[in-house]
Amino acid sequence: MHWDYGYGMGGWAAVSMTVTMILFWLLLIAAIIALLRSATRGDRSRTDRGSSGSGAAGQTLPERFARGEIDEDEYRHRLDVLRAGGGGDTS
Repeated sequence: MHWDYGYGMGGWAAVSMTVTMILFWLLLIAAIIALLRSATRGDRSRTDRGSSGSGAAGQTLPERFARGEIDEDEYRHRLDVLRAGGGGDTS
């Protein structure tokens, strides 16, 4: 059987167009998924830090305050330092 799509396009041209279209849509879907993952990863890292500081220091400081190891003034001072990004010494 002879494939004649008009304008001189043969069977291989139709196959290559189909493959190209499938690859285009796969790449587009992959790009959208990658963007969504990076956006949710960014949100997650912002919420993991929480409002009390960053990393282990942000978790240790409230625990030390709750145990009575530091008073409220020292807690607030260290919390301000953590929020400012200074890190500081939490011992």
